[in-house]
Formats: sequence, structure tokens, C-alpha cells
Amino acid sequence: MLHLGIELGNTNSGTSLPKFGEPLVTNMSVSDAPQSASASRPSLLRKTAVVIPTYNAGRHWNQLHSALQQQGLSEEQILIVDSSSSDNTRKLARRAGYRLKQIPKESFRHGATRQMAAESLGWAEVLIYMTQDAAPSGENSIKKLVSSFDDPEVGAAYGRQLPRLEASPIERHARLFNYPDASDLRTFSSRNKLGIKAAFISNSFAAYRRSALLEVGGFPRNTIVSEEVTVAARMLIANWKVAYQADAAVIHSHPLTVKQEFSRYFDIGVHHGRAKWLLHAFGGAGEEGRTFVMSQMRYLAKTKPSDMPVAAFRNLSKWCSYQLGLHERFLPIAVKEALSGYPHFWEEEREHVGAANSKAKHYRLESNPQDMGDERSRERRFEGLI
Repeated sequence: MLHLGIELGNTNSGTSLPKFGEPLVTNMSVSDAPQSASASRPSLLRKTAVVIPTYNAGRHWNQLHSALQQQGLSEEQILIVDSSSSDNTRKLARRAGYRLKQIPKESFRHGATRQMAAESLGWAEVLIYMTQDAAPSGENSIKKLVSSFDDPEVGAAYGRQLPRLEASPIERHARLFNYPDASDLRTFSSRNKLGIKAAFISNSFAAYRRSALLEVGGFPRNTIVSEEVTVAARMLIANWKVAYQADAAVIHSHPLTVKQEFSRYFDIGVHHGRAKWLLHAFGGAGEEGRTFVMSQMRYLAKTKPSDMPVAAFRNLSKWCSYQLGLHERFLPIAVKEALSGYPHFWEEEREHVGAANSKAKHYRLESNPQDMGDERSRERRFEGLI
């Protein structure tokens, strides 16, 4: 059974959930290193870049900009990659002094766009990716996330995501369950206990050591979603560690509609169906799905019992959409385009439908990933992993 949380997130079943109601661009070249970072900050923080893809981010800007100003970064360390917003996002980014790169809306891809940003920021040793609606909570969230790399074996780290104050009980539980209050450090062997959750990470607030990211080939360019999970999985296979830093937090949750959740889980199913190596190497999250549902029902029984039937229906909807995505090869492209949250992905696939067989090679992994030792070259070890 699929983990039916808002995200296929890390969880610690032994950690109790907080109580309901708890508070929780410029025209410069993006390849130029920042010149004005404070000398008093740790050197690694000065060598950190923050990348935020945006599209019509105006309604989130004040909260995001205010929070970023408290993180001890210079404006030049922040890159806004804007998908040709129709609001004033680019004007706000320029006014803030941030680096700015504009791309066509239809060209945005979760992996390719983030990889393009990484390649344009060659001076950065640590790359932090955020989303436009994720605002750092507290003055040291980014500094605490970067501190994960004090361990030289950590290749990637992600922070805690706290629910919005106005979040519904269903929305709130998903965040509290998937992002517990205890930090955690995972290795490839963690898959024996956690299954695919061992490779979980969220680019709403995640950091990557550049050298580790390069070693595993960077972000996949042709995946529909879960580009960060792909990278984390590659890193774990390559004997890097992935850290969950619970004391580095952002406020980030969504009041998703049933339709939006359906599309989200359809796309996750598509990714898992195509990236079979991921499930082969790490296994599934069936037991965790059951744990989530039971935890959710207990939480709602205490906070808002009237939401329990709604939650049950949404869980069933997510499971059905995941199964459809997992078996999308039997569906016409027009149907997949209608069900997906990313129609541009399918428009491109329609254009290349004749090359479907050649595309399939991008979704394989050697049969024994646990035997992929350090002596093997990166090119061979990660050939075909997206």
C-alpha cells in the first residue's frame, strides 16, 4: 500500500505528534560569486546558494522575502528562477537585489530547471532548494540546515516542514507525521527498515553538497516529479548519507483539493512505474501507508471527528490515482495529460512518442545495487538512474 501522506515523507513512528494548534533579481550573471557576504559567518554558509523556482509568487513574496532577510545571507546568494510570471514576481526579485533568471513557463521541469540552476552557480559548495511558498521559520533555519554538512559523509539534507497556522486538521497531520521533531541520519542500509522512505527528501527545503550532487550525475532532466528522491537514492547507493535536520524548519503546507491530490499521486505513480530501479533498490512503503492512515484517524478523532470520512475518501482517491500512474503505460497520452499535474510533460512526450522504446532505457538500474562498490566509476554506477 502506498504511503498516503501528502508526501512520501520520513517519519518516526515513535515520536508523538504536536498538539493541534501548536504554532509552529538582478541583471548580473548568475555565475558570478557573491562579493558581499559577511566575513563573520561560517565559510560554508558564505559558499551556499539558495535557488527558488517561482511562478506568480507575488502573494507569497512578503513572507518569503522577510524570512530570507533573517538568514544571514547576502542578496547575491539567492537565485530566483522565474517561469515567466504574469504578476510582479520579477520586479520584486530585482528590487530585493536577488539574482534572477527567467525561463519560458512551458520549459519548466522539476529536475532540468534545478540542474540548470546548479550549473549556473559554480561557486557554490552547497546548494539549497526551496519553493516560493516555503518561508524559513526562525533566524537560523538555513544555517542549521547547512550545519548538516559538518559531517563530511552527508551528501544531502532536508529540513522540517511545519503546517500553516490556518491549516486544516488533515493538512496539519500530514506535515506533523511526515516531518517529526527528531532529527535523523540515513544510509543505504536504512532501506531495510524504512523501505523507499530511506530516500525521501523534499526540495521545498533541501540542501545538497555540490561534490556529491555531481558524483551522482545531478538532477534527472526527464522525470515528471521526485527529482530529489532520485538524487537521494543515488547518493545512498554511492555511500553518502542523507540527513533530516528537524531544527531547521520552514512553514510550508497546502490546502490541496481532492483533484490536486489525485494529480499529485498519479504523477508519483508515473515516476515509480518508470523508475523501477528505485522500488527494486529500496522497496516500497506499504507498512508506512497503513501506519499513516491509523495515525491520521487517531489524530482526527481527537481534533475533528467530522473530517474522518473525508480523510478516508481522500486516502482511497490517492491510492487509486497512484495505481493509475503506476500503470500509465496502458493509458492514452490524452488521458494521462488530463490526470497529471504537469500537462507540459505529456505534451513533450506526445512529440516524442515514437521514441518511447529508447526513452525506457533511462529507467533501469543494475540488478544488484548493493554490490555497486566505490571502485566502480560514476559513469557506470549511475548509468541509467534518473
